[in-house]
Amino acid sequence: MLRFNTCSFRLSTLSLLTLCIGLITCQAQSDQVLRKKANLLAKKYIILDGHIDVPYRIKLSNENVAQRTYKGDFDYYRAKKGGLDAPFMSIFVPAFFQNKNGRARMFADGLIKAVEKLAQQNPKKFAVATSPDEIEANFRKGIISLPLGMENGAPIEGSLSNLRFFYKRGVRYITLTHGKDNHICDSSTDPRRTWKGLSPFGKKVVQEMNRLGMMIDVSHISDETFYQIMKLSKAPVIASHSSCRRFTPGFSRNMTDAMIKTLAKKGGVIQINFGAMFLNQRSADSYTKITQIRGNLSLNAIQRKAAERAQAQKVPLTAHINDVVKHIDHVVKIVGIDHVGLGSDFDGVGPALPEGLKDVSFYPNLIYLLLKKGYSEKDIAKICSGNVLRVWRAVEKVAGK
Repeated sequence: MLRFNTCSFRLSTLSLLTLCIGLITCQAQSDQVLRKKANLLAKKYIILDGHIDVPYRIKLSNENVAQRTYKGDFDYYRAKKGGLDAPFMSIFVPAFFQNKNGRARMFADGLIKAVEKLAQQNPKKFAVATSPDEIEANFRKGIISLPLGMENGAPIEGSLSNLRFFYKRGVRYITLTHGKDNHICDSSTDPRRTWKGLSPFGKKVVQEMNRLGMMIDVSHISDETFYQIMKLSKAPVIASHSSCRRFTPGFSRNMTDAMIKTLAKKGGVIQINFGAMFLNQRSADSYTKITQIRGNLSLNAIQRKAAERAQAQKVPLTAHINDVVKHIDHVVKIVGIDHVGLGSDFDGVGPALPEGLKDVSFYPNLIYLLLKKGYSEKDIAKICSGNVLRVWRAVEKVAGK
């Protein structure tokens, strides 16, 4: 017969319960410490985001993002809360402006004017920045820098003088194309492959961007175009808003491991996109079906919209902040800490943003998870801005030669 002391059993159970409560309390306190540290680091270091579509949003809705807004993902107060110091303003030119006799250049210049107006009307909140030094000076003053990145090189319109014009206007990177092949290169999402990579003019654009000190952005371009740029460019390049194809096989907007390794070998940085379709296969597949519906000319506009909504309801574009961490981890694993940054695509991917990372006030959540994963303060400083600022300075140095 098994005998045991009831009193001892009760004491053991009580001790175990006390230990469990103690561990839970300790974990909660540890999380509080990490969250506090994350909030401090978000203010201590510059947070640079490689791609935010605020100018296009302002153009469409005429919103004043210097005030609190209830639409979109960005405004001054949310940016301050999240510690965002240098959001690259996307001068996004849709593909339908291509080959329209100056309309692309005019549209891009209008978006730049909108950013300039925002800064001019709110000089204590914003300032257009054209160099890492200006970003750091604005950071010390507590002012949010607004560097400019052009999404789609269509406004160059076949003229290197236009490229020089946009450099003088403050543009410091160009995403060479967008959703369709243009006169510079092939797009990752256009099946035509017009040039099999760079056009003859596109090669001149790469060389002139090196000479000017303008960063080349390899997001949106075809794989062939990417490898040709990597051979031709004398400076490191960025992918301003792309993620890892390792987690989304077949999703051509993301970069393969081989591409990331080639990018890193030349000193470049991939800036992780927060859109759900960039982060997991289920969302990527659903987004691909939605884009196929958009291109289905057998349907009228009303039918296409209805079909898009039905697909989005059937398989919503959803993700979690942990997915973003997974992509950052993967880049660090294959090429090291010096080649990853942030390129959210806020105001560009609509509702397809991850839980825990819904707008520009949420960067501390990401820092908290990175701390929890064991990333050091130095690592986080590199991810938040240090890596991209290093590339930017390297590009300036190449231009200086």
